[in-house]
Amino acid sequence: MTLLLTILAFGLMIFVHELGHFLMAKAFGVGIEQFSIGFGKPITQFTSHNVLWRIGWIPLGGYVKMKGENPDEQETTEKDAFSRKPWWQKAIIGFSGPCANIILTLILFIFSFMMPIYIEDQLPVVYKAEGKWAQVFAPGDSILSVNGKNIRGYSEFLQELLSNPQNTVLLSRRGTKQTVIISSSEVDSLAKSLYPYADTRIGEVVPKTPAYHSKLEPGDRIVAIDSLPVSNWYEMREIIVNSNKDEVLLTIERNGQRFNKVLPLESSINTGGNKAIGIIQYQPVKYERRYKPLEAIQLGAVNTVNFIILNYQALGKLVQKPQELTKSVGGPVMIVSMSQSFGKKGFSSLLFFFGSISLMLAIMNLLPIPVLDGGLILFAIIEGIIRKPVPQKIQSILQTIGFFILIFLMVLAFYSDIASEVLRFMNR
Repeated sequence: MTLLLTILAFGLMIFVHELGHFLMAKAFGVGIEQFSIGFGKPITQFTSHNVLWRIGWIPLGGYVKMKGENPDEQETTEKDAFSRKPWWQKAIIGFSGPCANIILTLILFIFSFMMPIYIEDQLPVVYKAEGKWAQVFAPGDSILSVNGKNIRGYSEFLQELLSNPQNTVLLSRRGTKQTVIISSSEVDSLAKSLYPYADTRIGEVVPKTPAYHSKLEPGDRIVAIDSLPVSNWYEMREIIVNSNKDEVLLTIERNGQRFNKVLPLESSINTGGNKAIGIIQYQPVKYERRYKPLEAIQLGAVNTVNFIILNYQALGKLVQKPQELTKSVGGPVMIVSMSQSFGKKGFSSLLFFFGSISLMLAIMNLLPIPVLDGGLILFAIIEGIIRKPVPQKIQSILQTIGFFILIFLMVLAFYSDIASEVLRFMNR
């Protein structure tokens, strides 16, 4: 079911993207020749309103073929040709596809927050406190309530502190109840200095990482690293991050049985340059949360903006370290694997994931690579600066180069997926 939903969702993202181009081109009076979802031979096609509508066998994209758009075609003088339109209209038509994906993302994000969200959280129990907060909290403190509201998880505790300027926190310390006052302005400082207890169980295994290739599983408990016993997540992370070796020996407990595995240590953009094996904390507390419509709209908008900023920051780092491209690029296998992981957390999480993919389509399409929307926008802006279109021969050459860059990235994504799965298979 998750696989089917992923295929349908990807088709919807492509349709919405191309529909954005189609509607804006129509609004500016550009003639449309074809509207295609997918590439290759058509599964089905028909003609309506002088437009050939088709669905291709290869569901990895789509296109809207506008009259006079291809620089290889003979220049036309027809008024409804794309090439005859002002530069700013060309730029808007180019941006309309990614813009449609951004709008789709916003809608999906809002709906995901309006649905019941199944939260996974840490216990509201303090492992350690640093800085000034070490005088307020002690290891083992159990947070019971904030402003009289019972607290189920650590993240819920931080969230509730934002609800009032001044908050009364009830905690239990060695069986004795105590109250402390914390202002909402201190939440950022508290979040950086207070650590909830987290054991060494694995909550999730990140695809295409050493842990994934070695077939570690959610629920596995790491009991020792390089023969040193570990009792909590922070000890374990400290050993891994500060290791002076390229690999670690893990002692793992699964279903009451213990076994050893040697894992290579890997650092990447995703880990901030720190050594890692690709696992995420297990979070034992499960509860449901609902947001009001206005809260959902606000959260949807904030997450859309933050996602765009974070991804462009990641692309900037990738430009500085192109050797990490294979670690950062994923294809269909990775998308399906991640959709299954999000699907297990509930439909709202799956919707959020689909929204993220839609936004990634927008971000990637806005890269200034000829044959992508960003390349079309770039040509239009250059035309606006030099007051004449970029010569067709130059456009044709650059689009050919852009096409090969796109093919290279697609091959790299498929290769990265296949290589990851082969490595995982060999470690059975």
